[in-house]
Formats: sequence, C-alpha cells, structure tokens
Amino acid sequence: MEAARLLASVSGDDPTLSPRDFDRVARIIRREAGIYLGDAKTSLVYSRLIKRLRDVGISSFAAYCDLVESTGGAVELQKMVEALTTNYTFFLREPHHFEHLRRHVLPDLLAQATKGRRVRIWSAGCSMGHETYSIALSLLAVEPEIAGCDVKILATDIDRNVLATARAGRYDEATLAAVPKADRERGFLPPGPDGFSVARPQMRELITFRELNLLDDWPMNGQFDIVFFRNVAIYFDQPLREALWVRMAQHIRPGGWLYAGHSERITGAAAQLFSHEATTTYRRHAK
Repeated sequence: MEAARLLASVSGDDPTLSPRDFDRVARIIRREAGIYLGDAKTSLVYSRLIKRLRDVGISSFAAYCDLVESTGGAVELQKMVEALTTNYTFFLREPHHFEHLRRHVLPDLLAQATKGRRVRIWSAGCSMGHETYSIALSLLAVEPEIAGCDVKILATDIDRNVLATARAGRYDEATLAAVPKADRERGFLPPGPDGFSVARPQMRELITFRELNLLDDWPMNGQFDIVFFRNVAIYFDQPLREALWVRMAQHIRPGGWLYAGHSERITGAAAQLFSHEATTTYRRHAK
C-alpha cells in the first residue's frame, strides 16, 4: 500500500535533483551496494535515475527515494542499484593483464590441471561478460583440450540485467575488435545475419554466472587461483575498498594472483599480503 501511494503523483515536467536529493541517493547506494558517489556524479545520477522516475510515474526524486526505502520498494531499489552501476567494458580490456595471464600464469597452472589439479578463477564484477569470456579465451588458447580438466570460472555481479547479457554470450563486432582471429574462431561462432557472434559451448561450459552483492556474505567454498577484481573497487570509499582487498586476499590461495583495474592499487592491511608483480598485477604471499 505504501509503495502504491508513492506512485500516485505524476507530473509532465522532469523534476530537478536538489543537493538534498543527491545526498539521499548517495546514502542509499552506499548502504545497499557500497558505491561511493561524490558531488561530481550529480549529472550521472540525474541521467540514470530520471528514466526510472518516468517509468514508475513519480514526480520528484524525494518521492522516488521514499519509494525505494518503503516496505514495498525492494524491486525498485534493485532497479535503482542497477541503473547506477557503470557497465563499460569490451573484450581484452587492459590487454597487459591477459598477456601476463597467458605468458606467466596459465602455462604452469594448466599443465598441473592436465594432471588432475583443480583450478578456480573468479571474475568479480563481471558486468556483461566481456572480461569473463576473455579469461575463457585465454584458457583455451593455452590449453585447447581444457574440457577434460577441472577448471572453472565463477563470474559474479550485482546487476541481474548485465548477468542476463553475459549468460547469453552474444556480442557485436565492435566489442570483439581486439580479439585475435584465432581466438575468435576458437571461442565464438561466426557472426550471424545481425552481426552478432555467440560463444561456443566449450567456452560457456567453463563459466558459472551468479548474482552477488560484494557487501553480502560470499558463499564460495575453497580459494581461487586467480581473481580479476578490476574497475570495481574504485567505486567504493577507501575504508570499504581496503576491507574488500583483505576479503579478496582470504579467498586467494597462497601464490595465487589478483588483477586490479588500471587506476586501482591495493592499500591498507592487504598490501602486506601481496607482492606487486606487474602493472596492477599482484601475487598472494606464500605462507
């Protein structure tokens, strides 16, 4: 009933986003997803949320905040989080990471996998799947017969919409532009009449996609050999960022690898748990 009441007022004119409204939105998104929104993000917040106000028929940002914080507003709260999540990505983004992965990490790791070793990789904040499938392409490039090995990629994100795109594994030519021809042929079907290529089954079978809010409990069992946590931590404030680095360290086996985003650095207590091996590339200290 409360949510229905908040939807009652409709206006033909778009509302303004006052400083008080922005602060309230920032508090909500910080509480729900850990994302820090500074004042410079006012235009982004307006452009992303004005579409939600129009869709639900609410005439002010204050009323919209009332809705998402109401007892019946859980669905719209999720849509708000999804609207404010940035999902800019493409295949082999930050190529130095994938070059390092293929040359220095995967050869030995997958050689062990062919002898029965379990290998686990986590793509945390996987967005629409470009990063995750780029990892899978790297696995297949190093070990084409990987189907017979116990190698799996876990891909997680808070946004259900981008996870649906990732599960579909269907991408246009622009996002695939950086992928070498051999990798394209190995990992994707030829482009269809609509210009989109679809991930081949041997690549899909390596990946499990799951919804996960990084502020919640992490239900994974065991530790990972490789974690890609790129261009996600930058959206959190420093205390939360440093707490997440520590949590990541606890989920990476000794000797395992962590790839961070181009403007991210491990700081705080976690810095003592890793060595800096290459550009935004870290290795968990052996115990």
